[in-house]
Amino acid sequence: MFNSSQSAAPVPVVETQRLRLRGHRIGDWSDCAAMWADPAVTRYIGGRPFTEEEVWARLLRYVGHWSWMGFGYWAIEEKATGDFIGELGFADFKREIEPSIQGRPELGWVLASRAHRQGYATEAVRAVIAWGEAHFGSGQTVCLIHPENLPSLRVAEKCGFQEPLRTTYKGQPTLLFARPLERPGF
Repeated sequence: MFNSSQSAAPVPVVETQRLRLRGHRIGDWSDCAAMWADPAVTRYIGGRPFTEEEVWARLLRYVGHWSWMGFGYWAIEEKATGDFIGELGFADFKREIEPSIQGRPELGWVLASRAHRQGYATEAVRAVIAWGEAHFGSGQTVCLIHPENLPSLRVAEKCGFQEPLRTTYKGQPTLLFARPLERPGF
C-alpha cells in the first residue's frame, strides 16, 4: 500500500511566487479524477469528461515519464492553501501526428476550473519552461492546442511559443506550436 503523501518517483520541486510544482501523490487521485471529470476542463482536451480508468492511466503515464525519461508532469499546488489546482509538464506521448514531433518534449497544462483566470497557467508554464531549458538545453519543445481554446493560446503566446501550424490530431483540428522556433522539419 502506498503512503498518500509519498511521490511515486523522484520529481524535482519547482516553486513560483504562488505555486509549488511537485510530483503527483496517490493522495492527489480524487482531485485529479474530479478535475478530469469536469466538462469545462476537458472541453478542448478530448471533448468529454474522462473516466476514472482514463485518469488512473494518465497518472501512471506521468510516473512512467519521470522514471524512464527523466521528465514528466508535475502536480500544481497553490502555496497559500496547499490545494491541488492542476498539472503540467513535458511528455513524449509518441503521437501519430503530421508533422512529426518525435524527439521534441511536448509541454501540456491543465487547471481545475476554480483556478482558471488567475494567471496560474502562465506562471506555471514559465517555470517549467525555465526548468526545461536547463534540462533539455537549446532543443525545441512543442505544444498542441485546440484552435478554440483561447485561454491556452494566450498562455502559449505569452510564454514564447510561436507561429502555430494547423494540423489535425485524431481527426480534430489542432494548432502545433514550437519554442524556440526552428522551421526546418515543420
